[in-house]
Amino acid sequence: MSPPDRNDPDQNGPGRNGGAAPEWRDPEWRGPGSRGRYRHGQPSGGEPLTARSPLRLRAVLSAVALVLAVGAAIVFTVTADGDGAWAAAAICAVVAVIAAVDLVVIARRARM
Repeated sequence: MSPPDRNDPDQNGPGRNGGAAPEWRDPEWRGPGSRGRYRHGQPSGGEPLTARSPLRLRAVLSAVALVLAVGAAIVFTVTADGDGAWAAAAICAVVAVIAAVDLVVIARRARM
């Protein structure tokens, strides 16, 4: 005979889960995201109206990164004496390109 399975709801007994049956045994429960019973009460319906989009903050951060990366790339390029300065200028240029692409993506998503 094998040892009892700790995850088996039939062998846990009523005291383990606070006396409540698991959701999948409740005939009223239809699963997460369903229109049936919810664990924490019915949603109010105002969620999309009060939701905040992170696009504005993301756009500000990308704009700041773009300006700083372009400025740093220019400074490193002008004052380049060795290979390290050219590598730093290239890294700053790559960051500036990524920030510019991110701004384009943000502008596209904001129009949707």
